[in-house]
Amino acid sequence: MTSTPHHPDLRSQLETLTTEAFRPELAEIDRLPTLDIARLMNGEDATVPTAVAERLPEIAAAIDAVAARMTRGGRLVYAGAGTAGRLGVLDASECPPTFNTTPGQVAGLIAGGPDAMVTSIEGAEDSPELARADLDALALTADDTVVGVSASGRTPYAVGAVEYARSLGALTVGLACNRNSALAAAAEHGIEVVTGPELLTGSTRLKAGTAQKLVLNMLSTITMIRLGKTYGNLMVDVRASNEKLRARSRRIVALATGAADADIERALTATDGEVKHAILVLLADVDGPTAARLLTESGGHLRAALTGAHD
Repeated sequence: MTSTPHHPDLRSQLETLTTEAFRPELAEIDRLPTLDIARLMNGEDATVPTAVAERLPEIAAAIDAVAARMTRGGRLVYAGAGTAGRLGVLDASECPPTFNTTPGQVAGLIAGGPDAMVTSIEGAEDSPELARADLDALALTADDTVVGVSASGRTPYAVGAVEYARSLGALTVGLACNRNSALAAAAEHGIEVVTGPELLTGSTRLKAGTAQKLVLNMLSTITMIRLGKTYGNLMVDVRASNEKLRARSRRIVALATGAADADIERALTATDGEVKHAILVLLADVDGPTAARLLTESGGHLRAALTGAHD
């Protein structure tokens, strides 16, 4: 990237980032056979989980803090530009069908808005003001969490989102792929997964993007486990919105209870298709309204509701 009058030091900044580092040993990669390039790329990808593993204590601490806020009714909001923003939107969009989250409970903000999911919006990532406006539109509170995501760790949109959210008392997490990043420094919980130079110089949709996907998977999934959205490793809050998910719902009830198909159908009918309620009906031998009451009293935690039913 060449420098511009507005950013005379941006080129020198990029040259200090490991995600932007040039690898001379790969300078003739385009001359290799396709299988050799694929082997090189696969070998690079294999290093990502190790980089994530080095940050598991920080990731776990962030998850516990997020879960505590969401238990009080807070929301989880991702904010990023480009690939990082798209990954946040993807993670957020998968929470309603997987965990039956309410609209907006997990949200993804991308610099430039929805159009930026498929088109590059020029200049959007350079605007911390845009991040503040996007967060203002959500009416952020102190119970909410904002996770800024940026491979470089310097993207103004992500850093601006975290700084503004923190000034409002919200919990903040900064996920970056370089050490000593402005993003991690700005956040209450900094997570720096250092994935190193990319196969293609500066193409952070590769290893850095993979690392971000893995960490976002952890943030949302383990938070939802902590919120009682699962029973063991079963997605008992799955929303049966299509035929595949309806079949999965029946399988989840079967795995959790060992009940016969006819009993499963009866329980799902009695609970309007709610998997968690149906499991409680079968395991605690209660009716649908009682199952609903027990789950409300337990804050949606099926294990606690089962204990309450047997007391």
